[in-house]
Amino acid sequence: MKKNIHPKYYPKATIRCSCGNIIKTGSTKPEMTVEICSACHPFYTGKEKIIDAAGRVEKFKKRLAKKSSLVKTPKNKK
Repeated sequence: MKKNIHPKYYPKATIRCSCGNIIKTGSTKPEMTVEICSACHPFYTGKEKIIDAAGRVEKFKKRLAKKSSLVKTPKNKK
């Protein structure tokens, strides 16, 4: 291996999830934070969970409510 070109390796790095899960692993960063992990991901847990990134779910619901309130009335053809 060449010297001084590889990042420092931390064999006991900590990964913290927003759900509170803490994972110990090896990494080039001593500490990381993630939003979702295998303990809370819907694919692994089998539970449905809406993951909202940047308010997209609320924005969609607001747009859907606005669209449903505007009911189009058919015009009489002459």
